[in-house]
Amino acid sequence: MINRQPFSLRNTIFLRLLSTFLIIILPIILFGVYLYHWIVQTASEDISKTAISQITFYLTDLENEVERMKLLQYGILEDEDLNEMSLTWDTMDVFKRTEKINSLRKRLYVIENSSTYIKNVSVHIYPLSKTISSATGPRELDTNRYYGLPSELNSRNNGIIEWNGGLYLSVAKQSATYGNPPLFIIEIELDQQKLQEALSQFNTYTGSGTLMISDKTGLILKSGSIEHLQLDMTAAVQQTKESQIYHTGTITISGSRYNTAVASSDYLKMSIYRFIPEQLFKKPLGKFYMWAWLFIFAAIVIIGGYAFYTYKFIHKPLLTLVKSFRRMENGHLDVNIQHESKDEFGYLYSRFNQMVVNLRSLIDQVYKQKIMAQRAELKQLQSQINPHFLYNSFFILKTMAKIGDVERIEHFTTQLGEYFQFVTRNASDEVLLKQEIHHARMYTEIQELRFSRRIRVQFDSLPQEIEQVSLPRLIVQPIIENAFEHSLEQMKQNGCIVIRFEIEETEIRIVVEDNGESLTDNGLQLISASLDNGDDYMETTGLVNIHRRLKITFGETYGLRVHRSELGGLKVMICFPLKGGAARD
Repeated sequence: MINRQPFSLRNTIFLRLLSTFLIIILPIILFGVYLYHWIVQTASEDISKTAISQITFYLTDLENEVERMKLLQYGILEDEDLNEMSLTWDTMDVFKRTEKINSLRKRLYVIENSSTYIKNVSVHIYPLSKTISSATGPRELDTNRYYGLPSELNSRNNGIIEWNGGLYLSVAKQSATYGNPPLFIIEIELDQQKLQEALSQFNTYTGSGTLMISDKTGLILKSGSIEHLQLDMTAAVQQTKESQIYHTGTITISGSRYNTAVASSDYLKMSIYRFIPEQLFKKPLGKFYMWAWLFIFAAIVIIGGYAFYTYKFIHKPLLTLVKSFRRMENGHLDVNIQHESKDEFGYLYSRFNQMVVNLRSLIDQVYKQKIMAQRAELKQLQSQINPHFLYNSFFILKTMAKIGDVERIEHFTTQLGEYFQFVTRNASDEVLLKQEIHHARMYTEIQELRFSRRIRVQFDSLPQEIEQVSLPRLIVQPIIENAFEHSLEQMKQNGCIVIRFEIEETEIRIVVEDNGESLTDNGLQLISASLDNGDDYMETTGLVNIHRRLKITFGETYGLRVHRSELGGLKVMICFPLKGGAARD
C-alpha cells in the first residue's frame, strides 16, 4: 500500500502562480523576439539622439552663461568708479585713487567668481596706462592685449574671441573724441581647462571623445580618448558636417567606426562633436536575446517568492509598528503590541512597549522639572533689586532729618518699609494687580518727594473690574523706575510721566510713558531688538527681565511693547491677558 503524502503540489499557490506566469510570459517571449531585432536597428539612433540632447542642452547652457558674462561686462562698462577714474584720474589724491581701484577690483573679483568658466577679468584703462586684473590687481597697461584684442565697440553681437591661443570676451568704452583709442577695454578670459573638464562629462562610454570647434578660427578643444588618436581631426570633422544645426552620422577614424552626434550654436559660432564607438552598444546587444529572457524568468520567480515572504514576515509586522508609532504621535500612550514569534520583531515590539512605558514616566518627570525650573527662574529674576533707589531713599531721609520734618520722616519710612517688604517677599510668584499697582504708586510717591520741583506724575486710578487679575510681581514699578533713571532724572524742569490703563476684550495694557528728551531713534531700535532677542543665555535685567517673565507666565503673544511716546519720550506697554493667572499667597 502506497502512503500518500499530505502535501499536494497540484494544490499549492506556487504552482498556480507559476502556471499563470507562463501563460502571461509566452506572448511576451514572442514579442521579445521581434523586439530584439527592432532594438538592434534603433539602439544606435537612440544613443545618438540622447547624445545630441545632452550636448544641445550643454550648448544652450553655455550660450546663457556667455550672455550673462557679457551682461556683466556691460554692467562694468557703466561703472561709476571706472568712468570717474578714466576721466578725473589726474585730479584724484592717492587715497581716492586707491579706494577707486580697490572698489573696481572687488567688482571684477565678484565677476570672476560668478562662473567656473572665467579665468580672469581685466580692465585696460588707456588714460591711466594701467591694467587692473581681478587676479593680479593693478599693473602697467598691457598694450599687447589692449591693441591686440579685437572688440566691437558698444555692440552685443561680438562673440567669443580667439587670440594667441586663448578665448576671450571683450567690450570697449569709446572715447568722446572720434578717432582716439577707447577709454578702456573690459576683457574676460575664459578658462579652457574648465571647458575641457565640462566636455569630459559626455565621455560616459569607454573609447568615446568630445570636440569643441570654433567655426570662425578652427580652435579645437579635445576631451576623452579622441585626444590620443593619430588622425587629421579637421578631415574627420568634415565627414560629419551637414546643413542642419543638429545631426547624427557614422564616420571611420583610424579604422574604427564611430557614431557621431553634432550640435552647433550660431550665437557662439561653435560646434560640439561627440564620438561614440559603434562596438560599445552592438556587442552587448548580441547576447541580449538569451540573457534578457533568462533574467526575466529568474527575476519573476524570485520576485514572486520574495514578495510573498516579504509581505508576511517583514512588511506586515513593520506596518503594525508604523501604525503603533502613529498612534503614539497622536498622543495615545496606551499602545501595546503583541507578537507571538520570537524573532527580531518580537524584540522590537517588546522594546517599543517598554519605550512607551518609559516615555509616560519621563513625561511626568520632565513636566514637573520644567515647572520647578520656571519657578526657580522667576525667583531669580524677581531678586534683582537696583541699589540706586535704596541710596537715594537714605539721602531723602537724611535731608528730612536735617530740616526736622519728623511727620514726613514717619510717613516716608512707613512707605519705604512697605516698599522693601513687597520687593523682598518670596512667598508667592504672582500677586493681584491691585497689590502691584499699590506698590508702584508707593514707589512713585517716594520719587515725587525727590523730584517734586521738576517732575510731574500723572497716575490714573486702577479700574475696579481688573483689580483681582493676577500677574508676576515687580512688573510695573521697574518700568516707572526706568523712566525716572534714564529719561526724567536728567531733565532740569517740566518732566512728566504718565501711568494709565487700557482694557480690551481679551487684553490689559498698562501704559507708562514720559517726555524724556534723551531717547534717540537708534536707542529705541536697540531696546526693541533686545526684547525680540530670544537668546536663553542673555543677561536678563531691566525691560528684558520683565518681558521674559511675562512671556514665561502668559505665553509668547504677551510681554512688553515699546514705541515713541506722543509726549516725546519712551512709551512702554505692559500687555497680559484679561483673565491673568491665579494669585497665590
